[in-house]
Amino acid sequence: MVFFKGNEKLNCGQIFIFRQNLSPLDKQQIINNVAILLQEIPTSMEIVKDDAKREQRFRYLAKHMVEKAIEKDALITSEDGKGIAILFRTNSKDKNFWKDLVTDLKLAWNVTGIKKGLKAMKVQEYVKAQRPKEGDYLYCWFWGILTDARGSDDAKTAYDMKNQFFVIAKDLQLPIYAETRNRRISLAYQRYGFEMFNAWDHPSGDKMYFLRYFPPAKD
Repeated sequence: MVFFKGNEKLNCGQIFIFRQNLSPLDKQQIINNVAILLQEIPTSMEIVKDDAKREQRFRYLAKHMVEKAIEKDALITSEDGKGIAILFRTNSKDKNFWKDLVTDLKLAWNVTGIKKGLKAMKVQEYVKAQRPKEGDYLYCWFWGILTDARGSDDAKTAYDMKNQFFVIAKDLQLPIYAETRNRRISLAYQRYGFEMFNAWDHPSGDKMYFLRYFPPAKD
């Protein structure tokens, strides 16, 4: 499912690019950047198999995520490619069982290992159950900013990216859903206007925070 129909116009800022037609070099750089950012996220650190191929496994996971985002017209980056988000338009019926099964098996083989893969799938059952059962919504699957783009500009980049998410949500009149196991990030979401509607005791011992944002009506 895609973000835009041919006649839809979104009032998005100049510094953010909806990446649909990437050169091989640009695509590879974004994959590299996502692989780096994944190593800061508790969930990905937990599910990626810890062996001699760990770096390679992070790159495979990043490649899977970026290619899925491009396929769904969901990849958004800052102009320099150091701020990256994956924001899907989806619904509870937007799935192809056999395709998802093949993808899960490939991820289990190349990223998680079978044992961690099965554990991750059980957690995902609960996570997916927190999203709407009816109607379309926007799902923030990934959002990160590279370390060398942080500092004084980090807050501004994150704030500006958030504004773009809100433009999309308002123009499409769809809510945004997200989750995080980082309390600091959950508080940042709430400062930006998200509502925390559930805090779950994750099997790891962490809290997982579920957040959502409902856009105002169009002017």
